[in-house]
Amino acid sequence: MDRAEASRIAHRRHPIAAPITEANARELLGWLSPPPGGQVLDLGCGEGEWLLTLLAEHPDVRAVGVDVAASALDLARSSAERRGLDGRTTWIADDAATWRDGLFDAVLCVGATHAFGGLDKTLDAVRAHLRPGGQAVVGDGFWEVAPGGAALDALDAVPGDFPDLPGLVQRAREHGFEPGYCHVSTLAEWDEYEWSWTASLTEWALREAPDEQQRQEALAIAHEHRSGWLGGYRGVLGFATLVLHHG
Repeated sequence: MDRAEASRIAHRRHPIAAPITEANARELLGWLSPPPGGQVLDLGCGEGEWLLTLLAEHPDVRAVGVDVAASALDLARSSAERRGLDGRTTWIADDAATWRDGLFDAVLCVGATHAFGGLDKTLDAVRAHLRPGGQAVVGDGFWEVAPGGAALDALDAVPGDFPDLPGLVQRAREHGFEPGYCHVSTLAEWDEYEWSWTASLTEWALREAPDEQQRQEALAIAHEHRSGWLGGYRGVLGFATLVLHHG
């Protein structure tokens, strides 16, 4: 089974592809203040949940979402149409790390730093898209505690792949941002996200898989993910989403 397709299925009941509840995502977006007629960009937008939530609160704002996954953008378009927001959205199938087209009043990039090659390159890309005085919402992982071998194996990571929380905030400052609000995902948010991920994929495998091979492949992916989380990075990898100001 294609990993992108597995991820799409796994996020059916949790379209925000990060360990954040809808209520906390709305609170984070509430710290943004795009001007009337402003434009917002989401780099690695996935199914567009962040952008659509923001547009619902700002009726004069327009948005652009960029993601390499065409299937996720199809879902974003359908969701925008269902909410009556399709007239203010543009969805672009492209590599968020290389796409360039103008400056924006706010830029979102949550849980997509892998597309840029890490946090530092992500922060540089976000800043390059921002107008002076703009704001950004950037979410990435950090080490809650020093990672052991099980966590590193599960994440296919090395200790230097993530900073601790003070280091994450400091990196934002080093890249020209002034950090404002920050939401640190709770263990309950992580559990909700991870159980939803594995349960959605398992449910699809048992009820909807078109053949035995795809059924077994989906179950294997769900098992591997669940084992890596429960036996590896649960309580070790944290997730922080920062509201950043660009001078």
